Order: sequence, then structure tokens, then C-alpha cells
Amino acid sequence: MVSHARQKVVILGATGSVGVNTLRVIEQFPERFEVIGLTAYRNVQLLAEQARRFNPGKITVGRREDAEDLAVSLGMPSVQIGFGVEDLIEMAALKDADLVVSSIVGAAGLVPTLAAVNAGKRIALANKETLVMAGRLVMEAAARHGAEIIPVDSEHSAIFQCLAGEDKKKVRRLILTASGGPFYGLTTENMDRVTPEDALRHPKWDMGQKISIDSASLMNKGLEVIEARWLFDIPVDRIQVLVHPQSIVHSMVEFVDGSVLAQMGNPDMRVPISYALSYPDRLGTGLAPLDLVNKGPLTFMPPDQERFPCLSLAYEAINHGGLMPAVLNAANEVAVEAFLDMRLGFLEIAEIIRKTMSEMDVQDYTTVEDVLRTDLKARKVARGFISEQVKKY
Repeated sequence: MVSHARQKVVILGATGSVGVNTLRVIEQFPERFEVIGLTAYRNVQLLAEQARRFNPGKITVGRREDAEDLAVSLGMPSVQIGFGVEDLIEMAALKDADLVVSSIVGAAGLVPTLAAVNAGKRIALANKETLVMAGRLVMEAAARHGAEIIPVDSEHSAIFQCLAGEDKKKVRRLILTASGGPFYGLTTENMDRVTPEDALRHPKWDMGQKISIDSASLMNKGLEVIEARWLFDIPVDRIQVLVHPQSIVHSMVEFVDGSVLAQMGNPDMRVPISYALSYPDRLGTGLAPLDLVNKGPLTFMPPDQERFPCLSLAYEAINHGGLMPAVLNAANEVAVEAFLDMRLGFLEIAEIIRKTMSEMDVQDYTTVEDVLRTDLKARKVARGFISEQVKKY
């Protein structure tokens, strides 16, 4: 029997969907994993429950007042409680950590994930915005510091598995699959009337609000295209998206000889999470086996980029290069927030992104500060366009 050293794990974004599922996997294998650090922004109640269950040495929240409340309610002197960006960065680079799970949603994940990269950590990456905003910078830092990035997103995990032992020079295409989200069969007229509640009802995956809206607009797939370009060092013109409503084939790799390798499985995030945690090993998670007989036919179709222009905008941003993907991401985050607050219609999300990209004159970048400055400026521009849009009503 092969023995495995117990890995010490830090989870950035422990109260989100990926963080919660990561802890579900870890709880099955106490002999393999030890949680030594957890972070959350505002969900203090759930973080306290997690701390009681896993007894990490350190937890971090967004605000001082939440940290103070947590110290009182938790009543665990053995747990060090921090707050703010500096403590978050310190957590990401924690000396004792063998594995850092990066599952903070959005641009807020960039700086702590880069801190883990600079510390030479093995990183289970679920925060796609890190590579969308600063992919070249992050991958160069990973190579320089010996950091290892293992993807958690089901699509990138699938490609990662299909490429195992393969020569990337022999890859013809990466094929990312998309469920199509809840609106794929709707007309543009019908999509103009959808509500945030409609958009949050994803047909296959249980995700947080931001990612669910991105899935409905296909922006999530656009962000994944940009992430795949950097993660696998494949030119973007060799990365294709296919809509696959059953969400059984999580992605594929086509090689120059015409062979196609596909990774398949039930749509459950615990599968790619467990693989990222245990790589190159695999864990017997006890999840239901894939029943292909009763899943019905597996279908594939090209994405409708006219009705779902966010995907085209993502290709446009990565083809433009430089800081334009950071602009795309910033405008999208602001527009999605406005849609969730019912200040924008669903179809207006893409329009705000398009206007912001057209307004911004961006160059290349050399530091993370360049990226963060552009992120802030793009958010200001996008909010200005949203205010103009709101005044029309």
C-alpha cells in the first residue's frame, strides 16, 4: 500500500461554492489533508462553522469589525484571526502550506493568488480571473518561482487530464464545452425580459451568483478561453467552444493525427476538486458512477455568438492582447452586479462591456500594479455607462 504524506491546505474563498465543495472532499480524507487556513470576505457565520469543524490555525476575513465579531462568536483562542488584504496575502503565502486552493470569485483573487505563486506553492486554481487579467505575468512568475498550477474548473481539469503525458506540439485544438446556460433556447426578445432569478437557475451546475450569470451570458466560457490560452500555452485561434447541454463531456483535446481525447463525468465539482487536491493520484470519492446508457444522447452545437455576444467579446479582448482582457473582466463584473441589482437588463451586460472596451486605450503591462490600475479605471468607465443607461428609463 502506498502511503501519502498529509497535505496542509489553505483555502482562499472557503465559503463560496468551490470552497464548500473542497471542504466536503477534504472531510472524506482526514488522513490525507489538514486544513491550516481559511479565508472569507463577509460570510462570517459559515466561516465560523467551518473553523469549528476543521480547526485551522488561521482564518482571515475582509473587515476588522467582522474579525472582532468572529473572535467573540468563535471562542477558539487557538485560531488566529486576521482581516484585510495584507492578512489575505500572508495567508496565501503561508509557509507551512503544501497546497493553496484559490477559489475567491472575481478580480479580488488576483493579488493573493499571485502571492501564492511567488511563494512557489502548488495552487489548485479555481479563480479564472487571475489568468484572464494577468495571464502572462502569472505564468512567468510560476516558472520563475517553481509554483505548480493545477486547474479546478471542470473544463480546464478535463484538458489538463487529456494532455497528461502528451506533447503539446502535437495538439491541433482545445475544445471547451459549455452547457449553454438556462437561456440557450430563448429568442433575443425573450432574453430581454429575463430576471436575475431566471439567470441564476443553471440547468446543470450549482454555482455562486456571479458565475451563474456569466454562464447564462456565455461570458464564463469566454473567460475560460482566455484562461486556457495561458494555462496550456496554446494560441487562442486553436481554442474552440462547443455547446454541450448534457454537461457530460467536460472538454476535449484534438491532436494532429485526428485523435480526440475527451474527459467525461457527472457534473459534480467534487470530481475536478478531488483531482486537483490529490494530483497525480486519484481519490475514491464514492460519487455516483457515470451511467451513459440512461444519460441519453450526447449532443454538440456551435455557440450562437450573435445572441450571446459576450463570448465574441472575450475572443476580441485576448486577440487585442495587453490589458484588454482585464478591461473585459472589470466591465463584466460591474455589469453583472448592476444586473443582479436590477439596474441593467440581461442583454445590456454585453453592451456595457463593449462600450467600456471601446472607450479604454490600453497598452501592455509589466507589473501587477499596471493590471490593478487598469482594472480600477475600467470599472469607473463601466459604471459611468451604466449610470447613463439607467437614466434612460
